[in-house]
Amino acid sequence: MIAGFGKRLAEAMAARGPLCVGIDPHPALLHAWNLAEDARGLERFALTAVEALAGEVAVLKPQSAFFEVHGSAGVAVLERVIAEAREAGALVLLDVKRGDIGSTMTAYAMAYLDEHSPLAADAITVSPYLGYGSLAPAIGIAEQTGRGVIVLARTSNPEGAELQRCLRDSGRSIGQSIVDSAAETNAGADPMGHVGVVAGATIRPGELDFSRLNGPILAPGLGAQGATVDDLRAVFGPALPQVLPATARDVLRHGPSVDGLRSAAHRVRDELAGLLL
Repeated sequence: MIAGFGKRLAEAMAARGPLCVGIDPHPALLHAWNLAEDARGLERFALTAVEALAGEVAVLKPQSAFFEVHGSAGVAVLERVIAEAREAGALVLLDVKRGDIGSTMTAYAMAYLDEHSPLAADAITVSPYLGYGSLAPAIGIAEQTGRGVIVLARTSNPEGAELQRCLRDSGRSIGQSIVDSAAETNAGADPMGHVGVVAGATIRPGELDFSRLNGPILAPGLGAQGATVDDLRAVFGPALPQVLPATARDVLRHGPSVDGLRSAAHRVRDELAGLLL
């Protein structure tokens, strides 16, 4: 069995810096790269991004929806992206945001976290809004296979606040209760547990307490959504060593040039290098 996800992520962040780049083959980006909005254009886009970035950054995050929209041909491209990115040394966080119950959640977990699946990534995003306990199959399979799950807690989209900032009877927000549940799962892990949370870099400073989490924090919102390195410091404070800032458009818009993509990723990575200074 491979080493636990928390350990592998910590090592990747130490070696390559704390940066996650999304591979989001949005139609507008395909057009900007002068590619057709079809499976062939998708393949050219995604594999160019892998060629440029998989040897440079800690984590690549393909957005599954943009592959699925092309049917079986798109899913076949996604399989290649996962395999080639991992072969080049990047960890792959597959952005699928799955959430269900019982045997259905188990099936999703087997599809994306079982070592024998062609879609197996190093970690996946999951939705806890059928209850954190509903994620047990994915959390368990991820632990068994050395993989991870990143749970939506306080997302960067403005609509998320309507639900995620609601208070429970305990007085904690829903977002905070998800962070706390992940912390309980990760208790005793070293250096980090295999359950992380999504917390946008655009949220209010002090809104969430990460002091007990002991797991990774995926922080979308850097760049195109307006968040800066200073925002990361303000929002996450002492939890910065666990933070994996995520960006996509700020890097991908520099394609289809491999050198352009690499240079853009290096620029963001260098900006983040001062986070802990």
